[in-house]
Amino acid sequence: MRARRGFDPTLYLVTDTAQCGARGVPAVVREAVAGGVTAVQVRGKDASDRELLALVRSVREALRGTGVAVLVDDAVDVALIAGADGVHLGQSDLPAEDVRRLVGPDLLVGLSVSTVEEVRAVPAGVVDHLGVGPVHATATKTDAAAPLGPEGVRAVVEAAAGTPCVAIGGIDARNLHELRGTGIAGFCVVSAVCAAPDPRAAAAELRARWDGRAQVTR
Repeated sequence: MRARRGFDPTLYLVTDTAQCGARGVPAVVREAVAGGVTAVQVRGKDASDRELLALVRSVREALRGTGVAVLVDDAVDVALIAGADGVHLGQSDLPAEDVRRLVGPDLLVGLSVSTVEEVRAVPAGVVDHLGVGPVHATATKTDAAAPLGPEGVRAVVEAAAGTPCVAIGGIDARNLHELRGTGIAGFCVVSAVCAAPDPRAAAAELRARWDGRAQVTR
């Protein structure tokens, strides 16, 4: 159960290879973790299986010794081969209960949900956490459901009945405060860190705002 115990979803970074640019995903991730990112999901929508495997391995190597969990978006086989800490599934991916039977009890399994009905359809004890969103409209996921807003997030979290929930979708330092009081265990960002000129500083600002150590000034 090592991976489950070590998973901290407070500031969960989902990678975007294009937005990381010439700096490369591993370098951006390393800087972001230094700034306060607590978990990383490697997403490679346009990558081949081999390219994604190489990317996940390079991210794991970049974070060696940090204790930060590395999850893989969608690709269960890549997560297992790369020795990742977990996998994150969407509603159109393999059923979470089948994935759990395949990977056993130690691998983290996350699942994206957008409605109370989707939460209630998840068998008890199958997933470790839920990705709830999108909170706001976002250009990084064009097939996303309609934005939930903070109240919609709160309703989904309540339906989750104790399963940790992580908000995702259009979250940045300016609107992060809207999620206070929704019951989330953490929040995911993509552009707010991957597209930032200084990923370490961007992550540090997000953590400071969430932890109440900074006020919104812009």
